Parts: sequence; C-alpha cells; structure tokens
Amino acid sequence: MSSNTYGTQVIESVAVRRRRLREAWLFGSERTKNSLKEQTGKVFASVMIGVVACAGCAGVSYFKSSSAKEHQNNQQPTTGPVSPSPQNTASQSPPSASPNK
Repeated sequence: MSSNTYGTQVIESVAVRRRRLREAWLFGSERTKNSLKEQTGKVFASVMIGVVACAGCAGVSYFKSSSAKEHQNNQQPTTGPVSPSPQNTASQSPPSASPNK
C-alpha cells in the first residue's frame, strides 16, 4: 500500500512541477505586467469581435432592405409603354456667330 501512495505522490509532484515551470516560462518574473498585457489583449479581441458582429448585422440588414425594395419594385404593375418626354429645343440652339470677325 505504501508503494502505491508513494507512486501517486511522485506523479502529483511531477505534475505540479511541470505546471510551475510552464507558468514561469509563460509569465516570467514580471507576472503582473504580463497578465495586464494579456488582459488588454483580451479586451481588444473582445472589441474586435463586437465590431465584426455589428458590421455583420448592419450588412445583413442592408441587403435585406435592398432586396425587399427590389422585390417591391418588381411587383408594381406596369401600365403600358412609357413615351419619352419632349426635349426643350430652345436650350439646344446652335451657337451664334460673333459679329466681330
């Protein structure tokens, strides 16, 4: 029974040592400074995810509304062929020749 307990203790101590070494390697001696940087990165990533989500929602809303307008325009009945409006010929008169030539 004592050998089983000893083996368990060795395994647990190795796991604790590995965890401590991993944390020391990740955070170093200035653990608070790195955790602050880590928190800043998490906040920045969260803001970017929020921006992407908002942009996605705005894009979906825009395409749905433009699709609905296009669908509504396609369903309006046409009354017949549209005749062109008359052009104003007075504004398109040829330039007059200058008398000082």
